[in-house]
Amino acid sequence: MSHDQPTRRVIALAPMPPEKSAYALARYSRSPDSIEDSLRWVHGHSAEKFWDQFYFDYGHASIADLGHVIICFEDISELAAIRLEDEPLWDGQAKSSRYQNFASGGWYVPDSIRGSETEGTYHGILRSLAEIYRLLHQPLTQFLSEREPRPESMKPADYQRTIAARAFDVTRYLLPLAAKTNVGQVVSIRTLEKQITRLLSSQLPELRSIGDELKDACQRSPVNLWGELSGQSMALQEPLAPTLARHAKPNEYQASVYQDLAKYAKDALRGAGLDQPASWGEPEMVDLLEHHDPLDEIVTTLLYRVAHAPYRNLLAVVRTWTEKQKQEAIDVATSARGPHDELIKEFRSGYAFTFDVLMDIGGWRDMHRHRRCQQIQQNFTTLHGYEVPPPLVQAGLDQEYRQAMDAVRMDIEQLKKTSAEASLYATPFGFKVRCLFKMDYAEAEYIAKLRSGVKGHWSYRTIAWLMKQKLAARYPSLGDRIQATSPDIEDTLTR
Repeated sequence: MSHDQPTRRVIALAPMPPEKSAYALARYSRSPDSIEDSLRWVHGHSAEKFWDQFYFDYGHASIADLGHVIICFEDISELAAIRLEDEPLWDGQAKSSRYQNFASGGWYVPDSIRGSETEGTYHGILRSLAEIYRLLHQPLTQFLSEREPRPESMKPADYQRTIAARAFDVTRYLLPLAAKTNVGQVVSIRTLEKQITRLLSSQLPELRSIGDELKDACQRSPVNLWGELSGQSMALQEPLAPTLARHAKPNEYQASVYQDLAKYAKDALRGAGLDQPASWGEPEMVDLLEHHDPLDEIVTTLLYRVAHAPYRNLLAVVRTWTEKQKQEAIDVATSARGPHDELIKEFRSGYAFTFDVLMDIGGWRDMHRHRRCQQIQQNFTTLHGYEVPPPLVQAGLDQEYRQAMDAVRMDIEQLKKTSAEASLYATPFGFKVRCLFKMDYAEAEYIAKLRSGVKGHWSYRTIAWLMKQKLAARYPSLGDRIQATSPDIEDTLTR
Protein backbone atom coordinates (compact mmCIF):
# COMPACT_ATOMS: atom_id res chain seq x y z
CA MET A 1 0.00 0.00 0.00
CA SER A 2 1.55 3.35 -1.04
CA HIS A 3 1.62 6.24 1.42
CA ASP A 4 2.99 8.76 -1.08
CA GLN A 5 1.98 12.36 -0.59
CA PRO A 6 -0.02 13.78 -3.52
CA THR A 7 2.23 15.90 -5.71
CA ARG A 8 2.24 19.44 -4.43
CA ARG A 9 2.56 22.16 -7.09
CA VAL A 10 2.93 25.93 -6.97
CA ILE A 11 2.14 27.43 -10.36
CA ALA A 12 2.57 30.99 -11.61
CA LEU A 13 0.27 31.90 -14.52
CA ALA A 14 1.03 34.39 -17.26
CA PRO A 15 -1.31 37.40 -17.40
CA MET A 16 -4.60 36.83 -19.23
CA PRO A 17 -7.54 39.07 -20.14
CA PRO A 18 -8.97 39.95 -16.70
CA GLU A 19 -12.50 38.70 -17.30
CA LYS A 20 -11.07 35.38 -18.54
CA SER A 21 -8.64 34.95 -15.63
CA ALA A 22 -11.43 35.72 -13.14
CA TYR A 23 -13.67 33.14 -14.87
CA ALA A 24 -10.89 30.53 -14.85
CA LEU A 25 -10.08 31.03 -11.14
CA ALA A 26 -13.77 31.13 -10.18
CA ARG A 27 -14.36 27.85 -11.99
CA TYR A 28 -11.15 26.40 -10.47
CA SER A 29 -12.55 27.13 -6.98
CA ARG A 30 -15.81 25.37 -7.87
CA SER A 31 -14.50 22.16 -9.51
CA PRO A 32 -12.01 19.34 -8.81
CA ASP A 33 -10.06 20.12 -12.04
CA SER A 34 -6.41 21.19 -12.22
CA ILE A 35 -5.78 24.81 -13.22
CA GLU A 36 -4.71 23.67 -16.72
CA ASP A 37 -8.03 21.85 -17.21
CA SER A 38 -9.93 24.90 -15.92
CA LEU A 39 -8.09 27.15 -18.38
CA ARG A 40 -8.82 24.79 -21.28
CA TRP A 41 -12.48 24.76 -20.30
CA VAL A 42 -12.69 28.57 -20.06
CA HIS A 43 -10.90 28.96 -23.40
CA GLY A 44 -13.74 27.06 -25.07
CA HIS A 45 -16.63 28.79 -23.27
CA SER A 46 -18.02 32.32 -23.20
CA ALA A 47 -16.68 34.39 -20.31
CA GLU A 48 -19.27 37.03 -21.10
CA LYS A 49 -22.17 34.66 -20.43
CA PHE A 50 -20.56 33.62 -17.13
CA TRP A 51 -20.12 37.27 -16.08
CA ASP A 52 -23.65 38.24 -17.03
CA GLN A 53 -25.05 35.39 -14.98
CA PHE A 54 -22.86 35.22 -11.87
CA TYR A 55 -21.57 38.77 -11.41
CA PHE A 56 -24.41 40.92 -12.68
CA ASP A 57 -27.48 38.68 -12.16
CA TYR A 58 -26.55 36.69 -9.03
CA GLY A 59 -24.29 39.39 -7.53
CA HIS A 60 -21.30 37.10 -6.82
CA ALA A 61 -19.06 40.18 -6.47
CA SER A 62 -15.94 38.42 -5.15
CA ILE A 63 -15.23 36.75 -8.52
CA ALA A 64 -14.31 40.20 -9.89
CA ASP A 65 -11.43 40.34 -7.38
CA LEU A 66 -9.73 37.60 -9.42
CA GLY A 67 -9.07 39.68 -12.55
CA HIS A 68 -6.65 42.64 -12.47
CA VAL A 69 -5.97 45.49 -14.87
CA ILE A 70 -3.24 48.10 -15.30
CA ILE A 71 -4.69 51.48 -16.29
CA CYS A 72 -2.88 54.78 -16.78
CA PHE A 73 -4.45 58.23 -16.76
CA GLU A 74 -2.39 60.96 -18.43
CA ASP A 75 -2.86 64.72 -18.28
CA ILE A 76 -5.67 64.68 -15.75
CA SER A 77 -5.98 67.39 -13.09
CA GLU A 78 -4.61 66.92 -9.57
CA LEU A 79 -8.21 67.20 -8.39
CA ALA A 80 -9.25 64.28 -10.63
CA ALA A 81 -6.23 62.26 -9.45
CA ILE A 82 -7.32 62.74 -5.83
CA ARG A 83 -10.83 61.53 -6.65
CA LEU A 84 -9.53 58.53 -8.63
CA GLU A 85 -7.56 57.46 -5.58
CA ASP A 86 -10.59 57.62 -3.28
CA GLU A 87 -11.00 53.82 -3.45
CA PRO A 88 -10.26 51.88 -0.23
CA LEU A 89 -8.84 48.89 -2.20
CA TRP A 90 -6.57 50.70 -4.62
CA ASP A 91 -2.98 50.26 -5.72
CA GLY A 92 -1.32 52.98 -7.73
CA GLN A 93 0.84 56.06 -7.77
CA ALA A 94 0.60 59.59 -9.13
CA LYS A 95 3.40 61.76 -10.49
CA SER A 96 5.15 63.29 -7.46
CA SER A 97 5.02 67.05 -6.94
CA ARG A 98 7.93 66.66 -4.48
CA TYR A 99 10.46 65.61 -7.12
CA GLN A 100 9.31 67.08 -10.42
CA ASN A 101 8.81 70.48 -11.98
CA PHE A 102 5.06 70.90 -12.54
CA ALA A 103 5.21 74.39 -14.03
CA SER A 104 5.58 73.16 -17.59
CA GLY A 105 2.72 70.62 -17.49
CA GLY A 106 -0.12 73.05 -18.20
CA TRP A 107 -3.48 73.31 -16.45
CA TYR A 108 -6.89 71.71 -16.75
CA VAL A 109 -9.52 74.19 -17.98
CA PRO A 110 -13.17 73.31 -17.25
CA ASP A 111 -15.29 73.16 -20.44
CA SER A 112 -17.95 75.28 -18.72
CA ILE A 113 -15.73 78.41 -18.83
CA ARG A 114 -14.03 77.97 -22.23
CA GLY A 115 -14.37 81.03 -24.43
CA SER A 116 -15.91 83.12 -21.64
CA GLU A 117 -14.62 86.14 -19.72
CA THR A 118 -14.29 83.86 -16.70
CA GLU A 119 -11.67 81.82 -18.60
CA GLY A 120 -9.48 84.93 -18.79
CA THR A 121 -9.72 85.47 -15.03
CA TYR A 122 -8.98 81.77 -14.44
CA HIS A 123 -5.86 81.82 -16.63
CA GLY A 124 -4.76 85.01 -14.87
CA ILE A 125 -4.80 83.28 -11.47
CA LEU A 126 -2.93 80.22 -12.79
CA ARG A 127 -0.36 82.37 -14.59
CA SER A 128 0.44 84.33 -11.45
CA LEU A 129 0.86 81.07 -9.49
CA ALA A 130 3.11 79.58 -12.20
CA GLU A 131 5.17 82.76 -12.29
CA ILE A 132 5.94 82.79 -8.57
CA TYR A 133 6.45 78.96 -8.62
CA ARG A 134 9.22 79.54 -11.20
CA LEU A 135 10.62 82.70 -9.60
CA LEU A 136 11.11 81.17 -6.14
CA HIS A 137 12.90 78.03 -7.33
CA GLN A 138 16.31 79.58 -8.04
CA PRO A 139 16.72 81.72 -4.86
CA LEU A 140 15.44 78.78 -2.77
CA THR A 141 17.91 76.39 -4.40
CA GLN A 142 20.70 78.86 -3.64
CA PHE A 143 19.61 79.31 -0.02
CA LEU A 144 19.35 75.54 0.55
CA SER A 145 22.76 74.90 -1.06
CA GLU A 146 24.39 77.51 1.16
CA ARG A 147 22.68 76.13 4.26
CA GLU A 148 23.48 72.49 3.40
CA PRO A 149 26.79 72.32 1.48
CA ARG A 150 27.51 69.12 -0.44
CA PRO A 151 29.27 66.51 1.69
CA GLU A 152 32.44 65.00 0.16
CA SER A 153 30.77 61.58 0.08
CA MET A 154 27.85 62.76 -2.10
CA LYS A 155 28.06 62.82 -5.89
CA PRO A 156 27.37 66.31 -7.36
CA ALA A 157 24.46 65.00 -9.53
CA ASP A 158 22.80 63.34 -6.49
CA TYR A 159 23.29 66.50 -4.45
CA GLN A 160 21.79 68.72 -7.18
CA ARG A 161 18.77 66.43 -7.51
CA THR A 162 18.19 66.38 -3.74
CA ILE A 163 18.45 70.16 -3.37
CA ALA A 164 16.07 70.63 -6.33
CA ALA A 165 13.61 68.22 -4.66
CA ARG A 166 13.82 70.22 -1.40
CA ALA A 167 13.05 73.38 -3.38
CA PHE A 168 10.02 71.70 -5.02
CA ASP A 169 8.89 70.74 -1.49
CA VAL A 170 8.40 74.47 -0.98
CA THR A 171 7.22 75.68 -4.38
CA ARG A 172 4.55 72.97 -4.62
CA TYR A 173 2.48 75.06 -2.19
CA LEU A 174 1.75 77.26 -5.24
CA LEU A 175 0.49 74.43 -7.45
CA PRO A 176 -3.26 74.62 -8.13
CA LEU A 177 -5.60 71.63 -8.17
CA ALA A 178 -5.79 72.30 -11.93
CA ALA A 179 -2.13 71.22 -12.38
CA LYS A 180 -1.90 68.29 -14.81
CA THR A 181 -0.57 64.96 -13.56
CA ASN A 182 -0.38 61.25 -14.48
CA VAL A 183 -1.66 58.30 -12.45
CA GLY A 184 -0.96 54.58 -12.91
CA GLN A 185 -3.12 51.99 -11.14
CA VAL A 186 -3.34 48.22 -10.79
CA VAL A 187 -6.83 47.27 -9.61
CA SER A 188 -9.20 44.34 -9.57
CA ILE A 189 -12.13 44.58 -11.96
CA ARG A 190 -14.41 44.77 -8.94
CA THR A 191 -12.64 47.97 -7.84
CA LEU A 192 -12.64 49.18 -11.44
CA GLU A 193 -16.41 48.78 -11.68
CA LYS A 194 -16.90 50.74 -8.44
CA GLN A 195 -14.51 53.40 -9.68
CA ILE A 196 -16.31 53.80 -13.03
CA THR A 197 -19.69 54.00 -11.26
CA ARG A 198 -18.35 56.59 -8.82
CA LEU A 199 -16.84 58.71 -11.60
CA LEU A 200 -19.97 58.57 -13.76
CA SER A 201 -22.03 59.66 -10.70
CA SER A 202 -19.80 62.62 -9.88
CA GLN A 203 -20.88 66.28 -9.86
CA LEU A 204 -17.61 67.21 -11.58
CA PRO A 205 -17.70 67.11 -15.42
CA GLU A 206 -14.00 66.13 -15.70
CA LEU A 207 -14.65 63.03 -13.58
CA ARG A 208 -17.72 62.02 -15.59
CA SER A 209 -15.64 62.30 -18.80
CA ILE A 210 -12.86 60.18 -17.27
CA GLY A 211 -15.55 57.61 -16.31
CA ASP A 212 -16.74 57.47 -19.94
CA GLU A 213 -13.17 57.12 -21.21
CA LEU A 214 -12.53 54.35 -18.69
CA LYS A 215 -15.60 52.50 -20.03
CA ASP A 216 -14.28 52.93 -23.57
CA ALA A 217 -10.87 51.59 -22.54
CA CYS A 218 -12.57 48.43 -21.19
CA GLN A 219 -14.23 47.85 -24.58
CA ARG A 220 -10.94 48.11 -26.49
CA SER A 221 -8.00 45.74 -26.48
CA PRO A 222 -5.22 46.95 -24.16
CA VAL A 223 -1.92 48.45 -25.35
CA ASN A 224 0.55 45.56 -25.55
CA LEU A 225 3.80 47.45 -26.07
CA TRP A 226 5.66 45.03 -23.82
CA GLY A 227 4.69 42.10 -26.04
CA GLU A 228 5.74 44.07 -29.11
CA LEU A 229 9.12 44.95 -27.56
CA SER A 230 9.59 41.30 -26.56
CA GLY A 231 8.95 40.17 -30.14
CA GLN A 232 5.63 38.42 -29.50
CA SER A 233 3.43 37.99 -32.55
CA MET A 234 0.75 40.66 -32.35
CA ALA A 235 -2.34 38.53 -32.92
CA LEU A 236 -5.66 40.37 -32.64
CA GLN A 237 -6.17 41.00 -28.96
CA GLU A 238 -9.40 40.66 -27.07
CA PRO A 239 -11.07 43.66 -25.43
CA LEU A 240 -9.95 44.35 -21.86
CA ALA A 241 -13.22 43.93 -19.92
CA PRO A 242 -16.18 44.08 -22.34
CA THR A 243 -18.93 42.85 -20.00
CA LEU A 244 -17.93 45.30 -17.32
CA ALA A 245 -17.94 48.13 -19.84
CA ARG A 246 -21.42 47.21 -20.99
CA HIS A 247 -22.90 47.20 -17.49
CA ALA A 248 -21.14 50.13 -15.79
CA LYS A 249 -23.45 53.11 -15.34
CA PRO A 250 -24.07 56.07 -13.02
CA ASN A 251 -25.63 55.41 -9.63
CA GLU A 252 -28.57 57.62 -8.57
CA TYR A 253 -27.86 57.31 -4.84
CA GLN A 254 -24.21 58.36 -5.21
CA ALA A 255 -25.17 61.16 -7.60
CA SER A 256 -27.71 62.78 -5.26
CA VAL A 257 -26.80 61.94 -1.65
CA TYR A 258 -24.13 64.61 -1.04
CA GLN A 259 -26.25 67.36 -2.57
CA ASP A 260 -29.16 66.31 -0.36
CA LEU A 261 -26.88 66.31 2.69
CA ALA A 262 -25.38 69.71 1.81
CA LYS A 263 -28.84 71.25 1.54
CA TYR A 264 -29.90 69.70 4.85
CA ALA A 265 -26.67 70.70 6.67
CA LYS A 266 -26.88 74.29 5.46
CA ASP A 267 -30.15 74.82 7.33
CA ALA A 268 -29.11 72.77 10.35
CA LEU A 269 -25.80 74.64 10.78
CA ARG A 270 -27.22 78.09 10.13
CA GLY A 271 -29.65 77.39 12.96
CA ALA A 272 -26.74 76.39 15.21
CA GLY A 273 -24.61 79.39 14.18
CA LEU A 274 -21.87 77.10 12.82
CA ASP A 275 -21.87 78.31 9.22
CA GLN A 276 -19.21 81.01 9.88
CA PRO A 277 -15.50 80.48 10.76
CA ALA A 278 -15.78 83.16 13.45
CA SER A 279 -17.91 80.74 15.50
CA TRP A 280 -15.40 77.85 15.38
CA GLY A 281 -12.74 79.15 17.76
CA GLU A 282 -8.99 78.73 17.36
CA PRO A 283 -8.40 75.79 14.96
CA GLU A 284 -6.22 72.85 16.00
CA MET A 285 -4.00 71.11 13.45
CA VAL A 286 -4.74 67.71 15.01
CA ASP A 287 -7.61 66.95 17.37
CA LEU A 288 -8.02 63.44 18.83
CA LEU A 289 -11.72 63.01 19.60
CA GLU A 290 -12.98 61.24 22.70
CA HIS A 291 -14.96 58.04 22.21
CA HIS A 292 -18.66 58.88 21.72
CA ASP A 293 -22.07 57.40 20.93
CA PRO A 294 -22.16 55.62 17.51
CA LEU A 295 -25.37 57.41 16.45
CA ASP A 296 -23.82 60.80 17.33
CA GLU A 297 -20.68 59.81 15.43
CA ILE A 298 -22.53 58.91 12.23
CA VAL A 299 -24.71 62.04 12.29
CA THR A 300 -21.72 64.32 13.05
CA THR A 301 -19.67 62.67 10.28
CA LEU A 302 -22.49 63.19 7.76
CA LEU A 303 -22.63 66.90 8.67
CA TYR A 304 -18.82 67.20 8.72
CA ARG A 305 -18.53 65.89 5.17
CA VAL A 306 -20.61 68.75 3.74
CA ALA A 307 -19.50 71.51 6.16
CA HIS A 308 -16.22 73.33 6.87
CA ALA A 309 -16.54 73.41 10.67
CA PRO A 310 -14.37 71.30 13.03
CA TYR A 311 -15.80 67.92 14.06
CA ARG A 312 -15.77 68.82 17.78
CA ASN A 313 -18.03 71.85 17.20
CA LEU A 314 -20.46 69.82 15.08
CA LEU A 315 -20.56 67.04 17.68
CA ALA A 316 -21.48 69.56 20.41
CA VAL A 317 -24.49 70.61 18.30
CA VAL A 318 -25.56 67.03 17.48
CA ARG A 319 -25.47 66.14 21.20
CA THR A 320 -28.18 68.75 21.83
CA TRP A 321 -30.48 67.19 19.21
CA THR A 322 -33.42 64.92 19.93
CA GLU A 323 -33.40 61.31 18.77
CA LYS A 324 -35.90 62.34 16.08
CA GLN A 325 -33.56 65.04 14.68
CA LYS A 326 -30.66 62.58 14.53
CA GLN A 327 -32.80 60.02 12.71
CA GLU A 328 -33.84 62.73 10.27
CA ALA A 329 -30.18 63.34 9.32
CA ILE A 330 -29.68 59.61 8.70
CA ASP A 331 -32.87 59.53 6.60
CA VAL A 332 -31.46 62.28 4.36
CA ALA A 333 -28.34 60.14 3.81
CA THR A 334 -30.27 56.93 3.06
CA SER A 335 -33.62 57.84 1.48
CA ALA A 336 -32.32 57.60 -2.12
CA ARG A 337 -30.46 54.33 -1.42
CA GLY A 338 -31.41 51.43 -3.70
CA PRO A 339 -31.54 47.74 -2.66
CA HIS A 340 -28.01 47.03 -3.99
CA ASP A 341 -26.34 50.28 -2.92
CA GLU A 342 -23.68 50.21 -0.22
CA LEU A 343 -23.99 52.84 2.49
CA ILE A 344 -21.75 55.85 1.78
CA LYS A 345 -18.40 55.80 3.58
CA GLU A 346 -19.51 58.33 6.21
CA PHE A 347 -21.27 55.38 7.87
CA ARG A 348 -17.97 53.52 8.42
CA SER A 349 -17.82 54.23 12.12
CA GLY A 350 -16.76 52.70 15.42
CA TYR A 351 -12.98 53.10 15.14
CA ALA A 352 -11.16 53.71 18.45
CA PHE A 353 -9.06 56.64 17.19
CA THR A 354 -10.61 59.54 15.29
CA PHE A 355 -8.35 62.47 14.38
CA ASP A 356 -9.72 65.72 12.93
CA VAL A 357 -6.81 67.11 10.90
CA LEU A 358 -6.36 70.57 9.35
CA MET A 359 -3.35 70.77 7.01
CA ASP A 360 -2.19 72.05 3.62
CA ILE A 361 -3.62 70.25 0.57
CA GLY A 362 -0.13 69.20 -0.66
CA GLY A 363 0.75 67.45 2.61
CA TRP A 364 -2.74 65.98 2.91
CA ARG A 365 -2.29 64.60 -0.63
CA ASP A 366 0.49 62.39 0.81
CA MET A 367 -1.59 61.37 3.84
CA HIS A 368 -4.45 60.51 1.48
CA ARG A 369 -2.51 57.39 0.41
CA HIS A 370 -3.22 55.62 3.71
CA ARG A 371 -5.92 53.04 3.10
CA ARG A 372 -6.08 51.17 6.40
CA CYS A 373 -8.20 53.98 7.79
CA GLN A 374 -11.38 55.81 6.89
CA GLN A 375 -10.92 59.32 5.52
CA ILE A 376 -13.78 61.80 5.36
CA GLN A 377 -12.53 64.89 3.56
CA GLN A 378 -14.35 68.21 3.54
CA ASN A 379 -14.55 70.12 0.25
CA PHE A 380 -11.52 72.16 -0.82
CA THR A 381 -11.81 75.84 0.09
CA THR A 382 -9.74 78.97 0.80
CA LEU A 383 -11.75 79.50 4.00
CA HIS A 384 -9.12 78.07 6.38
CA GLY A 385 -6.27 80.21 5.01
CA TYR A 386 -2.92 78.86 3.86
CA GLU A 387 0.31 77.45 5.28
CA VAL A 388 3.65 79.25 4.88
CA PRO A 389 6.51 76.75 4.29
CA PRO A 390 9.21 77.27 6.99
CA PRO A 391 12.18 77.31 4.51
CA LEU A 392 10.61 80.35 2.79
CA VAL A 393 10.63 82.24 6.08
CA GLN A 394 14.20 81.11 6.80
CA ALA A 395 15.28 82.25 3.32
CA GLY A 396 13.50 85.60 3.76
CA LEU A 397 11.32 84.87 0.70
CA ASP A 398 7.96 84.53 2.44
CA GLN A 399 6.76 88.07 1.59
CA GLU A 400 6.43 87.33 -2.14
CA TYR A 401 4.67 84.07 -1.34
CA ARG A 402 2.19 85.71 1.06
CA GLN A 403 1.39 88.48 -1.43
CA ALA A 404 0.76 85.92 -4.19
CA MET A 405 -1.45 83.74 -1.97
CA ASP A 406 -3.44 86.72 -0.62
CA ALA A 407 -4.07 87.98 -4.15
CA VAL A 408 -5.04 84.49 -5.36
CA ARG A 409 -7.41 84.08 -2.42
CA MET A 410 -9.24 87.30 -3.34
CA ASP A 411 -9.31 86.34 -7.03
CA ILE A 412 -10.75 82.91 -6.18
CA GLU A 413 -13.51 84.52 -4.08
CA GLN A 414 -14.41 86.66 -7.12
CA LEU A 415 -14.16 83.71 -9.52
CA LYS A 416 -16.52 81.69 -7.31
CA LYS A 417 -19.32 84.13 -8.16
CA THR A 418 -19.24 83.17 -11.85
CA SER A 419 -17.91 79.59 -11.62
CA ALA A 420 -17.67 77.49 -8.45
CA GLU A 421 -16.08 74.74 -10.56
CA ALA A 422 -13.26 76.97 -11.83
CA SER A 423 -12.62 78.41 -8.34
CA LEU A 424 -12.13 74.86 -7.04
CA TYR A 425 -9.50 74.03 -9.70
CA ALA A 426 -7.68 77.34 -9.10
CA THR A 427 -7.14 76.55 -5.39
CA PRO A 428 -3.39 76.10 -4.63
CA PHE A 429 -1.90 73.25 -2.59
CA GLY A 430 -0.83 75.70 0.15
CA PHE A 431 -4.43 76.26 1.29
CA LYS A 432 -5.64 74.12 4.17
CA VAL A 433 -8.12 71.27 3.98
CA ARG A 434 -9.93 69.59 6.85
CA CYS A 435 -10.12 65.79 6.96
CA LEU A 436 -11.25 63.17 9.44
CA PHE A 437 -9.00 60.10 9.84
CA LYS A 438 -10.64 57.15 11.67
CA MET A 439 -8.37 54.22 12.51
CA ASP A 440 -7.32 51.45 14.87
CA TYR A 441 -4.18 51.56 17.04
CA ALA A 442 -1.98 49.64 14.55
CA GLU A 443 -2.68 52.23 11.85
CA ALA A 444 -2.12 55.16 14.25
CA GLU A 445 1.26 53.65 15.18
CA TYR A 446 2.14 53.04 11.52
CA ILE A 447 1.25 56.58 10.35
CA ALA A 448 2.98 58.28 13.29
CA LYS A 449 6.15 56.23 12.83
CA LEU A 450 6.34 56.26 9.01
CA ARG A 451 5.20 59.81 8.30
CA SER A 452 7.33 61.46 11.01
CA GLY A 453 10.61 60.06 9.58
CA VAL A 454 13.37 62.44 8.37
CA LYS A 455 12.80 61.52 4.70
CA GLY A 456 9.31 62.97 4.88
CA HIS A 457 7.94 66.41 4.04
CA TRP A 458 7.79 68.72 7.11
CA SER A 459 4.05 69.23 6.61
CA TYR A 460 2.95 65.66 7.23
CA ARG A 461 5.88 65.04 9.61
CA THR A 462 4.31 67.68 11.89
CA ILE A 463 0.87 66.06 11.64
CA ALA A 464 2.23 62.54 12.32
CA TRP A 465 4.19 63.84 15.33
CA LEU A 466 1.10 65.59 16.72
CA MET A 467 -0.91 62.38 16.27
CA LYS A 468 1.58 60.59 18.51
CA GLN A 469 1.57 63.45 21.07
CA LYS A 470 -2.23 63.51 21.28
CA LEU A 471 -2.39 59.74 21.61
CA ALA A 472 0.31 59.69 24.31
CA ALA A 473 -1.48 62.42 26.28
CA ARG A 474 -4.74 60.44 26.26
CA TYR A 475 -3.34 56.87 26.49
CA PRO A 476 0.26 57.17 27.80
CA SER A 477 1.09 53.45 27.80
CA LEU A 478 0.02 53.13 24.13
CA GLY A 479 1.35 56.47 22.91
CA ASP A 480 4.78 56.09 24.50
CA ARG A 481 5.36 52.87 22.56
CA ILE A 482 5.16 54.72 19.22
CA GLN A 483 8.62 55.40 17.78
CA ALA A 484 7.96 58.76 16.12
CA THR A 485 10.61 61.34 15.13
CA SER A 486 10.20 64.97 16.15
CA PRO A 487 10.04 67.37 13.17
CA ASP A 488 12.86 69.35 14.86
CA ILE A 489 15.22 66.54 13.82
CA GLU A 490 16.08 67.32 10.21
CA ASP A 491 18.24 65.72 7.54
CA THR A 492 17.80 67.79 4.38
CA LEU A 493 20.00 65.58 2.21
CA THR A 494 18.14 62.32 2.91
CA ARG A 495 15.59 61.31 0.29
